[in-house]
Amino acid sequence: MEYKIALAGNPNCGKTTMFNDLTGSSQYVGNWPGVTVEKKEGKLKANKQAIIQDLPGIYSLSPYTLEEVVSRNYLVTQHPDAMINIVDASNLERNLYLTTQLLEIGVPMVIALNMMDLVRKNGDKIDVAKLSQALGCQIIETSALKGEGSAEVAKAALTLAQRKSLAPKPLSFDPKLEETLAMIQKQIAGNCDPNNLRWFAIKLFERDEKAMEQLNLSAAVLDQIEALRQEAEREFDDDAESIITHERYQAISRILKTCYQKQQTKQRLTTSDKIDKIVTNRILALPIFALVMFVVYYLSISTVGTMMTDWVNDVLFTEIIPPAVEGWLTAANTAPWLQSLVLDGIIAGVGAVLGFLPQMMVLFLLLALLEDCGYMARIAFIMDRVFRRFGLSGKSFIPMLVGLGCGVPAVQASRTIENDRDRKMTIMTTTFIPCSAKLPIIGLISGALFHGSGWVATSAYFVGIAAIIVSGIILKKTKLFAGDPAPFVMELPAYHIPSVKGVLIHMWDRSKAFVRKAGTIIFLSSALIWFLSNFNFSLQMVETPDSILASIGRVIAPIFAPLGWGHWEAAVGSFAGLVAKENLVSVMAILYGFAEVAENGDEMWSVFAQNFTMISAYSFLVFNLLCAPCFAAIGAIRREMGSGKWTWIAIGYQCLFAYVVSLIIYQIGNLLLGGTFGLGTVVGIILLAAMVYLMVRPNPEERTRKLKVAKTAA
Repeated sequence: MEYKIALAGNPNCGKTTMFNDLTGSSQYVGNWPGVTVEKKEGKLKANKQAIIQDLPGIYSLSPYTLEEVVSRNYLVTQHPDAMINIVDASNLERNLYLTTQLLEIGVPMVIALNMMDLVRKNGDKIDVAKLSQALGCQIIETSALKGEGSAEVAKAALTLAQRKSLAPKPLSFDPKLEETLAMIQKQIAGNCDPNNLRWFAIKLFERDEKAMEQLNLSAAVLDQIEALRQEAEREFDDDAESIITHERYQAISRILKTCYQKQQTKQRLTTSDKIDKIVTNRILALPIFALVMFVVYYLSISTVGTMMTDWVNDVLFTEIIPPAVEGWLTAANTAPWLQSLVLDGIIAGVGAVLGFLPQMMVLFLLLALLEDCGYMARIAFIMDRVFRRFGLSGKSFIPMLVGLGCGVPAVQASRTIENDRDRKMTIMTTTFIPCSAKLPIIGLISGALFHGSGWVATSAYFVGIAAIIVSGIILKKTKLFAGDPAPFVMELPAYHIPSVKGVLIHMWDRSKAFVRKAGTIIFLSSALIWFLSNFNFSLQMVETPDSILASIGRVIAPIFAPLGWGHWEAAVGSFAGLVAKENLVSVMAILYGFAEVAENGDEMWSVFAQNFTMISAYSFLVFNLLCAPCFAAIGAIRREMGSGKWTWIAIGYQCLFAYVVSLIIYQIGNLLLGGTFGLGTVVGIILLAAMVYLMVRPNPEERTRKLKVAKTAA
């Protein structure tokens, strides 16, 4: 028999670290039914009967975000067999706010008092026995980062599940409020599970619409509950939700007075505070951020990652796999077209993409280190200062950080932005940040044409940020997106040494997803591109310049001529990138007849030099970084926008913006590098002037407001 144990806790409480520690590599990731919120599960290493479910990090069970809705629906309606509430012991009062709500769910619970090493280091004292008695459930001291106590917590939770133990009793509030809640419970008795009776009573008192819908109460019952609620609001001189919030904190305060003693010392700066005085400094923050990202991309693209990538390309996919496969196909006496399909299509296409896997693994490793140590949260804080100056919320940067891995979850992460206009604008712009699928494109251009230059790879990241800022300024001055940005509140976790196991699991999961895509989408696309590039419309095998693909490419290629790469191979590659961005590299590999696309030697330069100059290559790079994302991300945009019209607006804006920026880069850059002055240069200057005007023009909404004020004054 399997037992389901849920992990619940605030963001940054160490929940993911404990989940990784408890499950190891036996994890599987999907989505919660009906929504796109990530669902992580894994079998307990010590007992395969226990399924550990990592719920989204939440601060409460109020339905303000989709993560909170998902967590509470699971806990209330599906009832796991037991629950582990992970509490950050160094922020006890804030974390216990969620605990007071979990006590009302009716699920057997054990509390993991996490980060106790920090509590002891600070000299604070927690009487765990008294705290356990006050909350009515077992509490175990843990340090998930050091792997201390995690196994004991899981064992205790499994014991609760196996014994079908009773849920802990919820905390008591003010006697007058308790009378009101008791009367509401009488009204709804029989409409819900008895274990959830108090929880539903509190939610109905708070005017929780989702709870009302779930119970489907009659109008008469709802009127009686409203009368009780209004009477309580008059009695407490506050609104219902604030009354409950106040009572929760009052209960927490009473408990902590008996069992929590904070070290009374002079306010000393912690190590995290000392680091933050430098890395979040108003003057130093951005240069440090730029330096950190340069190091990340330099190590990934130009040094460590390249060393491994060169071996994969030059040895594995050149000297080992192709000759071995060719020998096997020849021995099997296969047809020439089949040999060409396997060698020139599948191995060349898939191998070209997999050749970048070492670089991507290094990038994933470094990003996981930054995320796990706490610096990623600081980046969001730093960028909020920048973004708010241009009409964007710092919350918009969270999806962009997620977008370093993949555009799909980045688009989905935008749902945490409450303001609808800011959310739509974030969805439209967040894929400007280079995702992992765009890394092969960056590696191709920087490696083959710029001799592995670190600044090219780093500039790709900052081109994305610049595109977002410029778009924010321009779009905020339109009627569709005008208005103040949503406020940004975020907790900065203390810096800590990353968990080796957690970082490696994070890197492995992302790398595995990339390989899976190469084995499916890229595999099929490579076969299709091989067919289109080797057959004509009469289905006769021909040279690539006479193929179906070349015919189609020549029709669309003139569109990109003003960008400096009006040849059909590049045009076809860009369109193929819509299926999956990595596809662009595999297509170029097939069309140009090579697989080792990341090689930095003269041979690669000679292949591309026929069609690219340095400035046209950079224009090509920028266009493919900024234009519409892959089909999977477009699907996510459609789901999050909830409108086909808005989806087309987003795609149209992304493609138009990418085209304009690439044209400006090529035409003006070409002129500055000694090129000729022509019609294209004039168009580039006009477009640059138009973009500057759209950025500096007065805000129409602000202008309207001033006119109204002036008329009122007159």
